[in-house]
Amino acid sequence: MGQMIEFKRPDGSVCGGYLAGAGQGRPGVVVIQEWWGLNDQICGVADRFARAGYNALAPDLFKGRVTQEPDEASHLMSGLDFPGATHQDIRGAVDHLRGMDGNAKVAVMGFCMGGALTIAAAVHVPNVSAAVCFYGIPPKEFADAADIRIPFQGHFASKDDWCTPAAVGALEAAMRARGAMPDLYRYEADHAFFNERRGEVYDAACANQAWSRTLAFLAGALG
Repeated sequence: MGQMIEFKRPDGSVCGGYLAGAGQGRPGVVVIQEWWGLNDQICGVADRFARAGYNALAPDLFKGRVTQEPDEASHLMSGLDFPGATHQDIRGAVDHLRGMDGNAKVAVMGFCMGGALTIAAAVHVPNVSAAVCFYGIPPKEFADAADIRIPFQGHFASKDDWCTPAAVGALEAAMRARGAMPDLYRYEADHAFFNERRGEVYDAACANQAWSRTLAFLAGALG
């Protein structure tokens, strides 16, 4: 239901992305990809948001490169300019959605690598109204979740050996120590449990519950 577009970054250059529209007068969601690239699964998430009433834009952080191989995905992620992705691509996507309808409220959300970038955007990108992170935490020196000052929801997996339960506990403790009230959920599932294209880890019950919680959260945060 969506289409590929180009939008302006703050530095004046352009970034590609997949835009799924819900119509005028609707809030926006920036959907941030996993390390596989801007693939059909991420475009499908944007489409789901559009059906739920949000203008959704997924920026193409890898500039057209997509893979199904973990080694290549790791290489692509390692080569990503994370500050540039945050301050240019994601900020440009936020600004584009705001500009579509007179400064509409915009949330950011993402998975794995995109979850880490969601936290980075919540810390660094102006005009973000809310953030939803799925199993991703950035290095603290790049973006400290304790600095988040907007409504924040997180979805994490208890069997995750990358974004571990200990790391999630430290994130929550740091945020609460700074006076934040994060809306965090932990699922008896594996990393990437939301991705229906990965049958070895996908958990339909957990994914559906997380989606319902995400929509309820965004309805409250974006109006």
